[in-house]
Amino acid sequence: MDYLAELKEFALLHGRGQGMAPRRIAAVLEQITNDTEGDPDSWAATWTRAGRAAAARGRHLDACAHFALARFPHHGDPVRQSAGRLLVSAFDTWRRRKGGIERLELPLAGGTLACYATGLDAPRPRPLIVVMGGIVSVKEQWAPILPLLGRLGFAAVAAEFPGVGENTLRYAPDSWQLFPDLLDRLAGRAKVSDTSMLTLSFSGHLALRAAIDDRRIRRILTVGAPVGAFFTDADWRPRVPGITVDTLCRLTGAVDETALWKALADHALDEEQLGRVRIPVRYVASARDEIIPADEQRLLGALPDLRVKTYDDVHGSPGHLGAMRRWLFAQLLLTRTRPSLTTKRTPLHTH
Repeated sequence: MDYLAELKEFALLHGRGQGMAPRRIAAVLEQITNDTEGDPDSWAATWTRAGRAAAARGRHLDACAHFALARFPHHGDPVRQSAGRLLVSAFDTWRRRKGGIERLELPLAGGTLACYATGLDAPRPRPLIVVMGGIVSVKEQWAPILPLLGRLGFAAVAAEFPGVGENTLRYAPDSWQLFPDLLDRLAGRAKVSDTSMLTLSFSGHLALRAAIDDRRIRRILTVGAPVGAFFTDADWRPRVPGITVDTLCRLTGAVDETALWKALADHALDEEQLGRVRIPVRYVASARDEIIPADEQRLLGALPDLRVKTYDDVHGSPGHLGAMRRWLFAQLLLTRTRPSLTTKRTPLHTH
């Protein structure tokens, strides 16, 4: 599959994940003939044009979804970088009109983390939930759920994976330290000693690693997170989509694919490390995942308190978004009312 065809295939997942109707996605995709910078019919130019039209009609959240696809999969050229700035601006307009969502810019070791938050500084500090997507998902995609999390009694923060959007950190083996640093910054503004992580795809891997050392993380909910096999299984690598490889090169600074896989080997978690994650982990798996190898399921079995929900779908289970979200939110609430297991048990897999 060529690069443009991959872009169009992944657009269906990420567009639907932002609430775009499949018919609308298809209508824009029909206008795109290339991914050549400066061409009016290119990927970034066409999605940007559609985003500007939505913003002109006052549909600022809809415009965000279009701009997010315009900069997809990463801000690797000037047109995509411009789309990223338009995305932030459109979301800022929407959140100011809606109210209840604040913007934070936090200096961390190695860079700056921009994020959106709700429920901070309550008279009685609220338990914290951190929301983060993967290597191609901007925070504006997830921030609209913050008011819902606030109504559920949480202080909530939506942030971005290292190197994505406005996160200026580079993706490296120590990137998991972003989470302890973030909790340190929010101490006093939320009950960080009771932190939940809604961390999807690659950010789920960072959350698992952080939970080994940071006991403030009390539960992890994730979808299609790599664990160890993705980073080390050489036989799986030819099946990984070119967009994923290209994006990871961008985020890590790897000069080519060979350098990338060599660097990623240091990210892998093993069974001993996972056995030390003694908190509830709720994992959505996709039976036909084209990014995450099936062998990750064996490694996940080392987690003391694990439940896996499997859908017959591709990465991110785009055909089951409603059911997946209901399951994750149910597990979030259940794991806050039930004590964490402290002894090893057999993971429960549901389908």
